[in-house]
Order: sequence, then structure tokens, then C-alpha cells
Amino acid sequence: MIIAVDGPTASGKGTIAKALAAYFGLPHLDTGLLYRAVGWQIDARGADPDDPAAALAASAFPDALLAEEGLRSERIGGLASRVSVHSAVRAALFERQRVFATQPRGAVLDGRDIGTVIAPEAQVKLFVTASVAARALRRWQEMADRGETRTLAALEDELRLRDERDSTRATAPLLPAPDALLLDTSELDREAAIAAAITLAGEARKR
Repeated sequence: MIIAVDGPTASGKGTIAKALAAYFGLPHLDTGLLYRAVGWQIDARGADPDDPAAALAASAFPDALLAEEGLRSERIGGLASRVSVHSAVRAALFERQRVFATQPRGAVLDGRDIGTVIAPEAQVKLFVTASVAARALRRWQEMADRGETRTLAALEDELRLRDERDSTRATAPLLPAPDALLLDTSELDREAAIAAAITLAGEARKR
């Protein structure tokens, strides 16, 4: 069984994907970390994330880098969004994701193009979304827990910019697969969002 969980930044898709993986006993991959790793490499090299050649060169990284805690910073997330628009980078990371998705046990993957590009054959496809205000508040709380300080207004602006960049890129834009089940988590806490996702996944498996 392949479960695809797509959605914009801070929608809760990562939390939901991890919970689904635990519930169904499947391995989980946060595909966004792959692009964050490219962004990390770009940053370490002082390269330009908007340069396709530099971004492609940075897409060759060891798996061990995915355990780097710094990948989850807001700054690296912004770089990841910028390098992800390059079709060559997406092509370079495609096989890595396909291998994980098609392993014999099945898998849960979360990202922005899992149900449309990486694993269109997935039996369960969820598209998790939430309002910009709700997502900015979540991100603000996460950053506060890490000792980072930003204003809610600045975070909302950044989320809108990332949403536009992700949804309008020429290759693998962020959008729900035609057969994806939508889950709006704007008014849901963590437990309620997970419960709703498990229910939807169960419904999808029966279709």
C-alpha cells in the first residue's frame, strides 16, 4: 500500500504522514527533506539557489545529510522552495523517491507532488491544507520553541510567496491529484487532524 500525503508548508501533512505510517506499520519519507538537503548544500557552498546548474550540482548528497537538524530551519525551507522549481533537480531526486515508494512493504510519502508525479498509483491520496493564518501561527509556534523569533505578518507573507512559487512552477506544481481526498486542518488540533486522516485513509482503501 502506498499512501501519498500532499499539501503546502505547515498544513500538518508531515505530522499526519508520520501518524499514518505508524498506524499502518509502513516506512515514511518526508520528501521535502530531499529539497532541503539541496538547499543546505547550496547554502554551504555560497551558491545561487536560482541557478539551475548550481542547484543540480547540489542535488548529489549523502543520505546521512537527511538527519541534519538544521534542515528544518525556516531559512533552509525557503531555499528548498527556490531550488525545487528547477526541473533538473526534480528529475535528479525522482528515482530516489520512487525507490522508496515502491518497496515491497509499501510506504507513506509526504510532499507536494507525491499523488500526481512520484506515486500516481498510490491507493490512498490525501491533500492536506489549511488557511495561511493557521499555518503561519503553527510555524510561529514551532520557531518559538526553537528560540527563533519572527512576526506572524512576515511568516504569512513568506507562506503566500512559497505557495505561489510551488503552485505555479512549470514542473510538478503543487496541486491535489484528481482522486485525492481533501483534508482542511485549519480548525483541527493535532489529534483531530490525525483521526480525520486515518478515517479518510480507511475510506480510500475501500474504494
